[in-house]
Amino acid sequence: MAFRRPCVLALVAITGFILNAVDGGAKIPSTLDGPFEPVTVPFDAALRGSAVDLPDSDPRVQRRVKGFQPEQISVSLSANYDSVWISWITGESQIGYHIKPLDPKTVSSVVRYGKIRYPLMHEAKGYSLVYSQLYPFEGLQNYTSGIIHHVRLTGLNPKTQYYYRCGDPSIPAMSKIFSFKTMPISSPKNYPDRIAVFGDLGLTYNTTTTVGHLISNKPDLVLLVGDVTYANLYLTNGTGSDCYSCSFPHTPIHETYQPRWDYWGRFMQNLVSKVPIMVVEGNHEIEEQARNLTFAAYSSRFAFPSEESGSSSTFYYSFNAGGIHFIMLGAYIAYNKTADQYKWLERDLANVDRSITPWLVAAWHPPWYNSYTAHYREVECMRVAMEDLLYSNGVDIVFNGHVHAYERSNRVYNYKLDPCGPVYITVGDGGNREKMAIEHADDPGNCPDPLTTPDEYMGGFCATNFTSGPAAGKFCWNRQPEFSALRESSFGHGILEVKNETWALWTWHRNQDSYSEVGDQIYIVRQPNLCHAPQKTTTHWFAAA
Repeated sequence: MAFRRPCVLALVAITGFILNAVDGGAKIPSTLDGPFEPVTVPFDAALRGSAVDLPDSDPRVQRRVKGFQPEQISVSLSANYDSVWISWITGESQIGYHIKPLDPKTVSSVVRYGKIRYPLMHEAKGYSLVYSQLYPFEGLQNYTSGIIHHVRLTGLNPKTQYYYRCGDPSIPAMSKIFSFKTMPISSPKNYPDRIAVFGDLGLTYNTTTTVGHLISNKPDLVLLVGDVTYANLYLTNGTGSDCYSCSFPHTPIHETYQPRWDYWGRFMQNLVSKVPIMVVEGNHEIEEQARNLTFAAYSSRFAFPSEESGSSSTFYYSFNAGGIHFIMLGAYIAYNKTADQYKWLERDLANVDRSITPWLVAAWHPPWYNSYTAHYREVECMRVAMEDLLYSNGVDIVFNGHVHAYERSNRVYNYKLDPCGPVYITVGDGGNREKMAIEHADDPGNCPDPLTTPDEYMGGFCATNFTSGPAAGKFCWNRQPEFSALRESSFGHGILEVKNETWALWTWHRNQDSYSEVGDQIYIVRQPNLCHAPQKTTTHWFAAA
């Protein structure tokens, strides 16, 4: 099972921090110590009790502004440190049988900003829009949003605190002053201090614990790997259910209660008005409506560095955060080798210069490597289409959600332990109302029928019995798979701290603990002397292991 590792003494000598770090007297392991024997943490049944949504009467989700004052304010990154997006909403949304969309042209999109709080010396203007969620059936209420504004600030300095106000100064309707900090300039020596990662967040009482703990860990950047609000678990009259198809079997279309998006934006403002958030779509963002339109809320409410990163879609894009190049991929848009997404990914990877951004991190919603019964091998076609491309370009870490539990892999490629494969981390345990995944596909009687595992959203069937290894001839392992290093069914969030061009500390925090306690912790170590990958420059560089 174990793979051999080359000597890394030179790497250890280079690092400016204690690699064999001690936390509470215990050495923090690294991927150099792996692969690890699989571990399953026993499930605590008491944790299932708090996956209950915040009601619309909760003051944290109620509208507290008047008229066209800005609300639901957020910051997101552009492709590089010198630019960010500021987004907000003005005016009230409407839901009912007779709605009239607001006119975006009636309110300007202005951000005033600067390095000091008073006066804010710079001004930027952007664009605005409204979106609607419409149903062609009698009895279903339609929705139209408030006016959504997106303004891009450019020419910013790296790792610098900026203050800003947003709104329309001519009304006047401006927000109070907020602040954010830009990313460090891209180089092997510069990284954000802490990057928070979670998925499947929703808006439950568990969500409030997750976000509270996350804020206490003081992140510089937040990654949300899909499934944002779970608004599609509600009828248009606001009635909700943990099992939509069970409670509403006769609805003519899968409805969604869009005010949950407004509740979520208000609740999250305290965090994301100060800390940039980068989001990629999940299946709960599909939200089909009239004329087969989908993803209207997701694509409208967030700003994405799509154009800046050469993408024509809100579903896939890339950006830099110091010496890390992030690639956000879409599992609910075509991903095969002839698709626009795949061609964009080839171009994006070809332009990555590992001498500037040594770390390569990818994220999308449903995991390829998952040992839970929930969503087991559900996106095998995406893995078959894209895994070789990511592997050959030396992707270091992959973050996913979708499965409502935590799982960290050994380095793996094509289901085999491989020292050059990425570490896959599933963090679909942010706090959603669908509760946690607790059953494992390798437990007796839990292996699903292969015929039940086609790609539900993109079509295609690629999951077949394994042809080699310990599970040869079977669809599931009969024990926790070798690729699964640790799995636990608990709500929580993760923190990534990249220390230098070869070492990064990953820490997962469980909601049932204090924010400072550790549920899982490991150094992820790149080995550029072991694994080769193509570079855009003529000088050959060794990519990450």
